[in-house]
Amino acid sequence: MTHLPGRRVEISYGLQGSGPPLLLLHGYPQTKRVWDKVAARLAEGFTVVTADLRGYGESSKPAGLPDHSTYSKRAMAQDQVELMRLLGFEHFAVAGHDRGGRVVHRMCLDHSDTVTMAVVLDILPTTEVYESVDRELATAYFHWFFLEQANDLAERLIDSNPDAWIDHVLGLTGGAGSIVLKDVEHYRSIFRDPATVHATCEDYRAAATIDLDHDRADRGNLVACPLLVLWGERGLLAQREDPLAVWRRHAKDVRGSQLPGGHFVVDDCPEAVADQLANFLSGSPDTISPLTPPADVGF
Repeated sequence: MTHLPGRRVEISYGLQGSGPPLLLLHGYPQTKRVWDKVAARLAEGFTVVTADLRGYGESSKPAGLPDHSTYSKRAMAQDQVELMRLLGFEHFAVAGHDRGGRVVHRMCLDHSDTVTMAVVLDILPTTEVYESVDRELATAYFHWFFLEQANDLAERLIDSNPDAWIDHVLGLTGGAGSIVLKDVEHYRSIFRDPATVHATCEDYRAAATIDLDHDRADRGNLVACPLLVLWGERGLLAQREDPLAVWRRHAKDVRGSQLPGGHFVVDDCPEAVADQLANFLSGSPDTISPLTPPADVGF
């Protein structure tokens, strides 16, 4: 755990390995723990930092503000950049799954001189999601619209049975899945804290408001560093979209691959994720070749 001077938050992190620095960010409703297997493999060639986003895990959970800026991806990205600076890394690569991927996207735009290479796992840009909503997406992503509701509706309902909520979000109600029981219990215990529930709801409220404002203001501002896009073959993304084609509208140098998993691809195939990251970060030809973006990058 480290305090970020001037930001009034503490960020919980893990550090292992040696070599070029790499920051790994988790998604909802998980914590840095999701990266354990991947980080152990990557630590053979990289200095790996795994961190809890603000509002998640053991990091600080400040109360949200009316404009939800406390949990904007801009604020969350700034947390992580300052963490890496405190650890001595002015420039680094970063990978993020789910909500962590949205933090990565914002980090690439706000800190283009800091991020050397970036990876997003099983996401599209937030604007792309909201601007393509139909019945199928609204059904699958219902939690986006539930968690963003005002007047603490989501908090009160989740706090009434946080374990059931976590089991549902992780997909455990339909089968065992690939997330091991000790990790499931860890996520349940984290969400038994009402402060976590509130903070993570604010994360989604920010996505529906201030994050969209920031992203729309940056239309045409492309991610400058090389970007690797990974997604699970069983996830909704693979069924609805061509992720590489979508990300080509948002980044200059995009490559990527479909992996044998669902949305929780880090849990489903950690070895494949680690191999993809290692190959990409080392410049190995085993990753997909870059795709040149079209001259017209309009939306």
